[in-house]
Amino acid sequence: MSDDVAAELREQFRTAFEGADFPVTGQMDLVPALPDGPGTRFEAGDGAISMSAMELASKLDGHQNFPYDSVDELVDDVMAALEAEDIL
Repeated sequence: MSDDVAAELREQFRTAFEGADFPVTGQMDLVPALPDGPGTRFEAGDGAISMSAMELASKLDGHQNFPYDSVDELVDDVMAALEAEDIL
């Protein structure tokens, strides 16, 4: 994926999760921050990547290292996990 797609996703994740009550200790701590709850969609690259928050959570299983003290720490791990899973 291009750097533009990664940057677009990073910004969407940051915007979606910045309202969480940090530190977060698990995925369920993030749900109240999402604009449409678990149905919140993340899309980038003219639809090249499209997933709901629930789909994202399943792809991140085993990659996340809770607790997270900040949105940037969380988003960095999300991006690294998507790269590890060859989604980015």
